[in-house]
Amino acid sequence: MVLSESAAGDLPGLGDVLAGFQKILQTLEVKCDLTLHGAWEIGRRGGRKSSPIEWQDSGTLRVVNEVPGGTLGPGKLVSGLARAAHDAGAAIFENHPVEKVVWENVPELKLSRGRLRAGRILFATNALSLALTGLKHDGHARLTLAASSEPVTDKLLEEIGLAERKPFYTTDLPYLWGRVRHDNSIVWGAGLVAAPRSRNLERVDIAGKKSSVMFDSLENRIRNMHPALADIRFTRRWGGPILFRDNWRPVFERHPESRDAIVLGAFAGHGVALSSYLGRWAAEALVGRRELPSWGAHHHPQHLAHKKVHPR
Repeated sequence: MVLSESAAGDLPGLGDVLAGFQKILQTLEVKCDLTLHGAWEIGRRGGRKSSPIEWQDSGTLRVVNEVPGGTLGPGKLVSGLARAAHDAGAAIFENHPVEKVVWENVPELKLSRGRLRAGRILFATNALSLALTGLKHDGHARLTLAASSEPVTDKLLEEIGLAERKPFYTTDLPYLWGRVRHDNSIVWGAGLVAAPRSRNLERVDIAGKKSSVMFDSLENRIRNMHPALADIRFTRRWGGPILFRDNWRPVFERHPESRDAIVLGAFAGHGVALSSYLGRWAAEALVGRRELPSWGAHHHPQHLAHKKVHPR
């Protein structure tokens, strides 16, 4: 799901995220089935009388608003960005997680296999790098759950109000989001699984008992929302890392150990377009062409006061 703002709404100086994201894709020649046909906010109060959606889910869910946005193919986006990076001379090391950073004059990244020195660093791995980024006590790391149905008929999409194929998300609780895919399968998402005491999301067993109960609850919930969904079958279940802050704003600031490192993340589910858009901004900031916004700060400014500014 592609959205135009952050989870906290528009932010000072944020600019036009969708236009900027489109420009990035065009410049890098990334084809990812981007369709900006809008997104629906749905809720249990204040719904439109003409709402195409009318689902029973702890009240009656109806469309309450339409916002700029749309959908894309996430696999195509990631592989397209990777190809563009490779063509530009970047080296991509998969399955080589950074385990520690030694903050010297030129920081040294200790990988699971080997070491790497880096003059500038962008931490953009979100909920999977809390210890490295200094966000252990400010972010809430979770796995967000989703399930995909089998492809359905156009008639069924018409019956449940999704014939326009606009993605949707609720503005109240219990939360629900979803989208229709190109093959008419439907992705439905709801539910968060916390990491164990270690706060390491990679230790969460998505097939474990707790997750299975939550998936069963989600699928039964969907089947009971509309008569046309009563017999819908689900073919896939998965969870993905997501990071929240109490104020819902993204983290976008210098690392407390060095001004030559930037921490970017905590998109709270709004990162599909925003991550690339702010990633470009971060790159410009790291080479001294742009300043970071004030709204992305998480550490206090004095935390940086004693740190050496490495020569560029």
